[in-house]
Amino acid sequence: MKRAYSVKNVADARFNTLQLDGEWRSAIGTPELTGSWFIYGAPKNGKTTFALQLAKYLTNFGRVAYDSVEEGLSLTMQMAMDRVKMTEAGSRFVLLEKEDVGELTARLKRHKSPDIIVIDSVQFLDLKFSEYKQLKETFREKLFIYISHVEGSQPEGNTARRIWRDSNVYFSIEGFRAFPMSRYGGGEHIDIYPEKAKEYWGFDTDTNR
Repeated sequence: MKRAYSVKNVADARFNTLQLDGEWRSAIGTPELTGSWFIYGAPKNGKTTFALQLAKYLTNFGRVAYDSVEEGLSLTMQMAMDRVKMTEAGSRFVLLEKEDVGELTARLKRHKSPDIIVIDSVQFLDLKFSEYKQLKETFREKLFIYISHVEGSQPEGNTARRIWRDSNVYFSIEGFRAFPMSRYGGGEHIDIYPEKAKEYWGFDTDTNR
């Protein structure tokens, strides 16, 4: 039988939180370094660039591995990383070459494995929800960020939608703007490309959807 927590147990509990600042704090609040985050949106709206911007920022709090299941080591990924000046992250960021669930699990079991893992994408990884739950349970001290295609206005496929609903933080990407929903506060959008966002949404880039 699992433990039952008293009110005092809950009140006294301490968690490993990310002390974000600037626009990231305004968007997400003060989240835990654990669990699942989710990014979804249509192609050509800045989804990959935003994911890399987020990954780069999170290198301030731990080592980040980006599992590029779709593109791998390619010219397009090189260009995307150059856009966000990823070289500034140094050795705190690594790009993984299309690792499947088994390969990724083996990597994360190693000593000093990455703290934060970005998976691009749920659909190309062909991830089952049971595998998602196993990753989350096995690596409780790590943060997983999943990227998803969309079908209409929602993530594409049953697994992606279930991960989306289970995530503590998610970003909906549209018109070069990331709209956050976080259980930790925040709520302010982030413009991925300010000029393009201005063109898409109109002159007032402070407008929230």
